[in-house]
Amino acid sequence: MLKLFRAGGRSAVAGFLTGRDGAIDAVSAQKGGFGGGFFAVYVPSDMDQDVKVDEMTKPAYDLPLPDPIPQQDALPVVMEQAAILFEMERQGALKICRTASDLRTCLADGIMAAIFHIEGAEAIDPDMHVLHVLYQAGLRSVGPVWSRDTTFGYGVPFRYPSTPDIGDGLTDHGKRLVKTCNELRIMLDLSHLNEAGFWDVARQSDAPLVATHSNAHAICPHSRNLTDRQLHAIRESDGMVGLNFAVAFLRADGRMLADVPLEQMLRHLDHLMTELGEDRVGLGSDYDGAVVPDDVTTCATLPKLKQAMAQHGYGDELIAKLCHENWLRVLEKTWGS
Repeated sequence: MLKLFRAGGRSAVAGFLTGRDGAIDAVSAQKGGFGGGFFAVYVPSDMDQDVKVDEMTKPAYDLPLPDPIPQQDALPVVMEQAAILFEMERQGALKICRTASDLRTCLADGIMAAIFHIEGAEAIDPDMHVLHVLYQAGLRSVGPVWSRDTTFGYGVPFRYPSTPDIGDGLTDHGKRLVKTCNELRIMLDLSHLNEAGFWDVARQSDAPLVATHSNAHAICPHSRNLTDRQLHAIRESDGMVGLNFAVAFLRADGRMLADVPLEQMLRHLDHLMTELGEDRVGLGSDYDGAVVPDDVTTCATLPKLKQAMAQHGYGDELIAKLCHENWLRVLEKTWGS
């Protein structure tokens, strides 16, 4: 949603329908068989993205995290980006799905399925009033942090090489956020939490543990990736991990360089399935939010990844699980039918 926000807000929706300079639009989705996904509302920090990307091309790096964003500054941005999503639905570009049944109907009818997701909970107040209102508006997935700290917890910085065991975990407000999301059956996304926060959620939550866009630390020792111990906890909760296409989290050298072969993505999928099982792995591209491999730059190119899966020996049943069925399973378990 940030890309459309910066491209003109609600007036940019027409470009989404006819084709735009980005990874996802209606035309590319039709070409690539893209059924839908998490449509992330994200409040940007004031930082130089070019400097960040340049730093992450180096053999080692440790980027300082941006300052926290006050709730009163974050809320208007979240409202504006949510309004763009609602306008997309109004114009027939997609359907905002509130139940697993909605998702299944969209996939059956060829309608783009959108999950209203917030990456970073800065706009949510400690008393959870905003969370309850956003839930009524269709919010079904929340990441307590996007790397930078919030009132709810502490994110993991972009550091290579590094473990994710960096800093403190959830605050008391963060534990209350977990409890309220469980009560409302909002999915919690653990992808940007540091390891202490991950284990706090694992102790507090009664829902499946889900990381929407994370990779295997055993293959790429980046702070943003998940250790095998974390993967085992996700498996025990019957949760899920979505493969992140961001090249710095795919490459063994952790560098933000796009010449990543599809075979490297398959290495991560193989490892994730070894640790999680075939029913708990899917795709979590981070499209429009990251530098991705040259072969899969937009959702129109996703058939290349499916073809690589088949050539790697994945059967049709497993490919279907990885592409959509596992997401349906975990969301139905989290949200209910």
